[in-house]
Order: sequence, then structure tokens, then C-alpha cells
Amino acid sequence: MGGMASKEDNPTGPTALRMIIGGQLRRLREGANITRGEAAYEIRGSESKISRMELGRVSFRLRDVEDLMVMYGVTDEGEVERVLELCREANRPSWWHRYGEALPDWFSTYLDMETAASTIRTYEVQLVPGLLQSRDYARSLLMLGYGHTPLQEIDYRIDVRIARQKVLDREHEPATLWTVIDEAALHRPFGGRTVMREQLTSLIEACDRPNVRIQVVPFSSGAHSGAGAPFTWLRFAYPELKDVIYMEHLTGGLYLDRDADVDAYQAAMEHLCVQAAQPRETPDIINRIIRDHYS
Repeated sequence: MGGMASKEDNPTGPTALRMIIGGQLRRLREGANITRGEAAYEIRGSESKISRMELGRVSFRLRDVEDLMVMYGVTDEGEVERVLELCREANRPSWWHRYGEALPDWFSTYLDMETAASTIRTYEVQLVPGLLQSRDYARSLLMLGYGHTPLQEIDYRIDVRIARQKVLDREHEPATLWTVIDEAALHRPFGGRTVMREQLTSLIEACDRPNVRIQVVPFSSGAHSGAGAPFTWLRFAYPELKDVIYMEHLTGGLYLDRDADVDAYQAAMEHLCVQAAQPRETPDIINRIIRDHYS
């Protein structure tokens, strides 16, 4: 288990941490040739509990983890304590927890996984990606669905969207963002001319960041491989975590991690990157849009 990171150098959220710990427990159990039933008996639980633990779908009872590690033959007390400390970290609330009531339940898993990602690749059709949105642009989007939502809740959601962007600025191994944006998203005037000009100028500035790559699919490219379906591809620095494709709809989010699904979206993303203008062309494209529509 020497490859497991300590919490000091681990930017993961609880969901990702649970998956990492669960994967380690599964490998230890299989390496010791112990069945789920035998492991369950050791901690006075069920096979389904062991399965949920190994999939990272539940919080960890420290005594259970300690008993399982001893059963699996881990005799190094320091190693046991390191895993227990990771369990304690995984059991703590996420950074977004204080905004919990303002966020849909299904979105919390995505926030944890985005926080844990080393590379984030996105394709957007209608909007500037959330990780590159200005506060005023984000407010204009969220106010569109205002309805009966309290303004305080809108403010919390904006705060969460801006706080998410810290994944690109963290001191230790900031995430890499590579985004492909359909040109239509840059013409759609959310918030009016001033807000859009500020947002587009911010995108130009983001092009200079070493861990951000922005490509635009111009109108001139015609039909293309990603038409109509925005998605996010998350990749992690931990071998315990498989790549995940995330797609959001009005009332929920869809997570795909089967190899065939990930491969299909990976191919679509690579095709989009070929069809899009090269990153070095992005500032000129956006400056032209500002000049023609928002100056």
C-alpha cells in the first residue's frame, strides 16, 4: 500500500478518498484470499456492507477498517494508522458542506470528484465552462432559473461556482483544464453587453495560464462530433480511480466509467480538438467577437 498518498498532499474530496480507500481494502482482501462473506463476519456485518465499503459508497467506521486490515495481514502499525487517518479525512465534511442546502444532492458527488481531478476536459455548447465563469456571468445564468428560489440561495450557488475554480489555483499540483467551447456560447449575451465583455476578456486572460487550454469550435467548422451534448471528462492522478465522464441535465447528473463509454467520449473529445481552432488562435477569435458584438 506504499502508493497511497497522505492527506497532506492529497487534494481529494471525501467521495474520491472513499473510493481510494475502498479500492485498497478490496485489493488487500483479494491478496489475502479472503471472501466478502468472511470479511463481513469479522466485522459483524453483511457482504453488502463490505461491497459498499470497497466501492467507496459509505463512510468508514474506524474499528471496522482496523479489524479488516489486521485480518488481511497488515502488521505495520504505522501503515494501519495512515489508512485510518485517511478514513478520518474521508469522513469529514467537504469544503462545500456549508452550502449543502443550496445544492442539489446529486451535484455533491461531482464537486468531490472535480476537486480530486488532475485533468479536467470539457466540451460546452451554450455556456462558458463553470471553472472559467466570472461572478457576474454566473449570477446572470443562475438568475434565469430564479423562480421561487430565495436570493440567499442564489448567492450560495454563485459562491460555490467561484470556489470550485480554486482547483486551478491550488498550491500543490493545480488541476489542468482543457476546454473546447462552441463559438455559439461566446455569442450568447447572458447578463448583457458589459457582463459578456468582462467574461470574454477574462477568457482571454485565462489563455495565458500554464494549466489552462481553451479551444473554440468556430461556426465555419459546420457539423461536428460533439454536437448538442456538453460533457466533462475527469482524469485522476491516482490509479485507484478510473476516468469518469460526467453529463448534467435539468434534474440530475450522469456518471459513466465503463471503459467502452469513456473510450467513446475520449474519441469524441479528440475529434473536437482537431475540428476546433488551435489554442494559440483563441485570443484573436474572442477579441473579434468582443469587437463585433460587445465593444
